[in-house]
Amino acid sequence: GDDHINNTPRQMNILKALGANLPLYAHLPMILGSDGTRLSKRHGAVSVMQFRDDGYLPEALLNYLVRLGWSHGDQEIFSVDEMVEYFELENVNVSASAFNTKKLLWLNHQYIMNSDPAHIARHLSWHIGQLGIDPSEGPALVEVVKAQRERSQTLVEMAQASAFFYRDFDEYDEKAVKKNFTAETIVVLTALHQQFAAVEDWQGEVLHRVIVDLAEAKALNMGKVAQPLRVAVTGTAVSPAIDVSLMLLGKHKTLARIQKAIDYINNSN
Repeated sequence: GDDHINNTPRQMNILKALGANLPLYAHLPMILGSDGTRLSKRHGAVSVMQFRDDGYLPEALLNYLVRLGWSHGDQEIFSVDEMVEYFELENVNVSASAFNTKKLLWLNHQYIMNSDPAHIARHLSWHIGQLGIDPSEGPALVEVVKAQRERSQTLVEMAQASAFFYRDFDEYDEKAVKKNFTAETIVVLTALHQQFAAVEDWQGEVLHRVIVDLAEAKALNMGKVAQPLRVAVTGTAVSPAIDVSLMLLGKHKTLARIQKAIDYINNSN
């Protein structure tokens, strides 16, 4: 780091006194916090493993660190091979760089969206385990990654948003219930329960058709059918596409949670 420029001559003199060959020295600019002061624990994560715990991919963090003090034109995303091929010492910045968490989040999201889902799934498995969930008790993690990668900036977010696939929830989101669970909702959910129970080919296209047909039969817009259903099976108003969510959740869990929602609404009224 360039904070060692002033003691480099001392190191050189010690090496000369020992009769050692002098190495070539190069100093890199410091990494500062967002407030312009030297990066320290008070700025948040400074341990590599803390970034793992926070849901960042190792290659995203490496890419971000490389770009903090070096550039190659306007390119932002590099493979490791590209970093090795393009790096030239003269392209290292002279001035210090500030650590920008928003930029790191953006870069991590790019890697989550564009990397091999199987690679992301291997990292996601650890985070799912941190929630006390056995990933074998639900859909394949690769399929979960495909469903969630557009909306997840970190693997922590992805794991938390995917927990409903693997374990039942105890409570519904209060705002989602207030907006989507009414006495009229029981009619919709009851009809969906009956029609889903008759579905043998539990695939997204088939499930989507059931929802669309019910909305048309009852002269409702899709939101009046899909949103109460989403809250019923996920506990919240946010999830991947409802047909994808149902497919990954499976028939048994879907039917059980719709019935749970019906009972909840009945007991609340």
